[in-house]
Amino acid sequence: MATAVTVRRARRVSASAVWNGAIGLLVLAALVAQSVLTARTGTVPLPTRFIRMFSFFTVQSNILVGIAAFSLALAPGRDGRWWRVLRLDALVGISVTGVVYTTVLRTQHQLHGWAVVTDGVFHYIVPLATVAGWLAFGPRRRCDARTALWALAWPLAWLAYTLLHGYVTGWYPYPFIDVTRHGYGGVALNSLAVTAVLAVMIAVFWLGDAYLPGGRPRRPPAPAPGSPPSGG
Repeated sequence: MATAVTVRRARRVSASAVWNGAIGLLVLAALVAQSVLTARTGTVPLPTRFIRMFSFFTVQSNILVGIAAFSLALAPGRDGRWWRVLRLDALVGISVTGVVYTTVLRTQHQLHGWAVVTDGVFHYIVPLATVAGWLAFGPRRRCDARTALWALAWPLAWLAYTLLHGYVTGWYPYPFIDVTRHGYGGVALNSLAVTAVLAVMIAVFWLGDAYLPGGRPRRPPAPAPGSPPSGG
């Protein structure tokens, strides 16, 4: 029995390493392709193009996913205080990326050629594969109240950077955060809505981390009345 459990565990670890390694390679390939597209197209100076590329929440989310995925490919049971924050940010960021893009932003761009491929990888394949990998392999438990609070730091920092960068340059990565369209009042409301979505996503992954298989350890059944205590 113990041998069979050990074999199943080893297979699970191997499958997790392969799955996460594939996600990491996919993200890396899409980032390289997008970098080539960015270098070849556009009317603004090249440094500005790359600053704008890496200013997108989508790109940053995919980078976090790639880092977390490669780390899990090397050590499927990885843990650590700051790694937990990285992993939760990757899960939340890529989930918000997929949901917001498919429901709000998808129809606002006309893409062609390789841009269609990178768009599909960033907004569809990586979000689905990342959440599926988390559901199938975990690792759990990797979330607590401190992790959840620290996970808000990156998206809030991104929001502050985006508003400051937009104020200086007049360029905003997404329409819903464009001050020139909506004014600061409208953008403030949109930002609150996005923050609420992020908080809900964090709560969802926190609960899933605790209660999905491999999460919160089950309590042993209470002894029957009158039964002798166990132990030596």
